[in-house]
This record gives sequence, structure tokens and C-alpha cells, in this order.
Amino acid sequence: MSLGIVMLVHTAFGRAEQVARHWAASGCPLAIHVDKSVPRKAHADFVEALSDLPDLRFAKRHRCEWGMWGLVAATQDASEVMLRAFPDVRHVYLASGSCLPLRPVQELIDYLAARPHTDFIESATTADVPWTIGGLDEERFTLRFPFSWRKNRYLFDKYVALQRAVGFRRRIPNGIVPHMGSQWWCLTRQTLSAVLQDPERPVYDRYFSKVWIPDESYFQTLARQYSRQIESRSLTLSKFDYQGKPHIFYDDHLQLLRRSDCFVARKIWPYANRLYEAFLTDQASAMKRTEPNPGKIDRIFAKAVERRVRGRPGLLMQSRFPVEGRENRTTCAPYSVFEGFVELFENFEPWLARVTGMRVHGHLFAPARAEFADGQAVMAGALSDSAALRDYNKRAFLTSLIWNTRGERQCFQMGPGDEVEDIEWDIAKDPNAQISVISGAWAVPLFQSNANFADLRSEAARLQHVEAEHLKVLRSQWARARVRIWTMAEFVESPMEPLQSVLDEIGHSNPRGLAEVPRMADLSGFGQFLQNLKNQGMHPYLMGDFRADTGVHEPPGNRGRPYLVR
Repeated sequence: MSLGIVMLVHTAFGRAEQVARHWAASGCPLAIHVDKSVPRKAHADFVEALSDLPDLRFAKRHRCEWGMWGLVAATQDASEVMLRAFPDVRHVYLASGSCLPLRPVQELIDYLAARPHTDFIESATTADVPWTIGGLDEERFTLRFPFSWRKNRYLFDKYVALQRAVGFRRRIPNGIVPHMGSQWWCLTRQTLSAVLQDPERPVYDRYFSKVWIPDESYFQTLARQYSRQIESRSLTLSKFDYQGKPHIFYDDHLQLLRRSDCFVARKIWPYANRLYEAFLTDQASAMKRTEPNPGKIDRIFAKAVERRVRGRPGLLMQSRFPVEGRENRTTCAPYSVFEGFVELFENFEPWLARVTGMRVHGHLFAPARAEFADGQAVMAGALSDSAALRDYNKRAFLTSLIWNTRGERQCFQMGPGDEVEDIEWDIAKDPNAQISVISGAWAVPLFQSNANFADLRSEAARLQHVEAEHLKVLRSQWARARVRIWTMAEFVESPMEPLQSVLDEIGHSNPRGLAEVPRMADLSGFGQFLQNLKNQGMHPYLMGDFRADTGVHEPPGNRGRPYLVR
């Protein structure tokens, strides 16, 4: 009888009985406390069900509520019953009805027998750990908490605020240093009896009865006063989410629990039949005799917390609607935005699709419709090309497009004629966006048109203003996209280098250079067109320095490769 089990039970009595019998079958005596809020008949049935176990005692019942003193009182009484009824017990292990032994109990008995004077209890000061959730660190030991946080939250908050306002501060008895840790411990008889039989116990009980969540600080603090050797860790695997609530283990956590090498885990879902069958009956698949190492699965829990708090990039849902400064990245995968390329090059979209093998869309935010690749009216995920549907939530439209086509890089065009005012910031701040801009290229379609010059001048002024404001966004300190901006004059002077750099960044690299290049629009007379705009009072500065005699022609046999002629 080297190991005794103190079990706190308040629900799932069928599972609690099953686990109690498992402990008892390995020779462990039990002292069980049943929550006083459990109906008398349920309590009587539970006691009757376990009446055949000789080494089992029931403790005086207390009403146990989270964060209140009842949990400590229940543990104290059950521990006293254990020490008094079973004098041969050397270690006392605190567990709950929802705890599940993961390894053969004999392995735990042998492990503790090799460490007869070691207390396993997580115990650290509030200054040393970031565990506390809810803003109360050292204040939980210096203020009074007579009201339940769960049932009387209003009074709880008001009383805390009142104590802060008047500067109230409790005196910590006998100069002890408060410690915190997991509620689930395994203490030696010597340490546990010293805590329970201390002449100053009434003082400590009176003090801790008004501490917030005393079950995580009472034994954790007082064990430091008496223990010969403490290992500040729990032998019970218990994980908590970002709100401080315990994770519940289900059937699909079977392999995860096996990898932990821990002796006991909580909380187990009462209906996890596969877990109970595997760990309580299947000794052949028991884990190896090794040191418990819950850190092996910490990475998985950290990833779960990250996903719960921030979600998956590019997947938005009702419970995680984007809020400025709190949302995860806008999209789930890299994508490319081209501005000014279709205006400067003929058949740029089919050329880019052939060279890269990627899906290349037109202007997704064009006023009339979303120009999907190959003229499709419906895109993956049932995205319609309807401008009205797209404009209802442009951000969700782009996010859905990238999510629904993940694994395939999307490329699309954008320009000052598009409806992007309420999404350009989202794209600029998206680290997944690669934005390539030829500023001023919007003037090429105007130059090629045959409209009235007064109308052209007015439209040029409007488009230049829109693009200038857009470039401010792209150059903002808040922009996180990968942005490349060339003036049209810079690009035309040496187009191959920027084209190759854009393709390299996409992931298409060819050490021999481009075997096929797009044909550049005929810019003969474009410089004079810009000069005419200046003469009419409109200053086209975003194109760079084009002289009036500047043009582009294609020498015979050049196969579409552009040359600049001055």
C-alpha cells in the first residue's frame, strides 16, 4: 500500500466507478469525496455500487464550486480520511472522477517507490509564471474574494473595484510566500500530514478561504514549508486553453495521449469509450516505462491555441469576423497583382499564363464584372462574376478566391479604373500579395483611343489622381505586400529585366532568359500625346520622362521583342 488515491467526484459516476475499480485492482486504497450538490439518491447509488471494495472510504461532503474554498475543504477531509484509514500509504495522489490512468498503475507505484521523499506538486510564484488568466496575479492573495466569480460576477467585480479604490490589502500570515500551480498533486505522507496537522492551520485556512481559486495555491504554498524535496510539476497531464479552461480529451486524442508518456490525464470526456477501453483494459499496448514528458505534445496544444485565437489565414467564419488589428492575415496563399501590364503589352494575360502555367485573371474588380480567367462566369467555390455580389464584400470575395484555389497561385490585373477603393488597403497590408506596378500605363488606352481630346484630358486627370492616391497606399509604412513600382518610362527603356524579376519572384525562373516575350504596344507618338496633355493644362507626371519624339518600333525579325527609339 505505497500509493493512495484521493478522488474528487461530482458527475459521470459510471466512469468514476470504472476508474476507482481500476485503481483498486492495483492495490491502491481510495478516499472519495462526492460533491454536496449531487442529489442524495445519486450519491447513495454511487456508494452502493462501490460497497464491495474493502479499501475505500468516503469523506464528509462539501459543496464544491470553482474558485471557492469548498474544493480545498473537500481535499483536506478526503486526505485526512486517507491518512487515518490507511497508515501504510507513503504517497497520496489527488485525482478527479474525470482523470484516466494512461499507464499501468504498477508503473506509477514503482516510479514513486524510487522517489520516496519527493513531492510532485506544481508550485511557482505569480512573478515567475504567465499562467494567470483574468488580470489577477498577486492581487488574488492581497484582496478578499467572498463572492463567486461564476454565480455572482457583478458582486465579484464590484467588491474587487471597491478594495482597489480604498487601497485595501490583506496581510499574508506568518510571512509565507504564496505559490500557485496545478490543483492535481502527489504528496508524500510526511508533507501532507504536516500541512494538515500544522498548529497554524486555522490561520492558514482562514486566510486562504478568501483567496481567489485557493485550490491552486493552498497546498502549493504550504508544501513549500514542509517538503524535503519538491519537483515542481504534476504527474497528471492537464492542458488549458487561452481562456484558462481545461482541454477535454476525446477518442481521437488516443495517440496524442500515448505520446505524452504521462501516468494520468484529465479531463476525459465521459463518452470517450475508445480511451477508457484502451487505457483501462489493454495492458498489451501500455506505454513504455519512461519519464513522463507532457512537453512532447506542447507544440500540438500551442498550435491548437493559435488556431483557436487567430484562426487559419484566409478562412473567416462567423465567430471570427475580421477586426482591424486582431485578424489573421487576409489571405491564405501568395498571389500576384499586375497594374499597367495589360495596357502596355498586347495579350499579356495569355502570355503570362503560358509562361508560368498559372491561372491569370483579368481585372477582378472591374466596374462591370469580375473578369475571371478564360471568361468564366463562375469560379471555384461558386464565386460569381457579378459585380453586385462581389462588391457586397470585396474583402471576402478576394479571400474566398484565394482560399478556394489554394495550391494554385492566382494572378489578376488592377488599375485606376477598377472599383478598389475599399479593398486596396487590405491588399497593400497583405504579406501574401506581390504587387507589380507600371505607373502611368493607364494613359496608353487613352492614347490609342479616338475620343475627343477634351474628354481624354479630363479622364487622364481623373485616372492620374486615383493612381497617385493608390501609390501612396502602396508606399505607406503600413504596407506589408511585396511591391515593385516602375514609371512607364523606366519600364519601356529596359523591359526585360523587370519582367524577368517579376517572374522570378512568382517562382518561374529560367537561367537562359525568356524564350517568349509579350509584344509591346506601339508607342509611336506617345511622347507627343503627353506633351499635348501638358499643353492643355494637365501635367502627366506618373509616366516618367517621355520626350515628344519618343516612340517604340519593332525591327524586322525581332519576334515581338520591344526596342526603344529616341
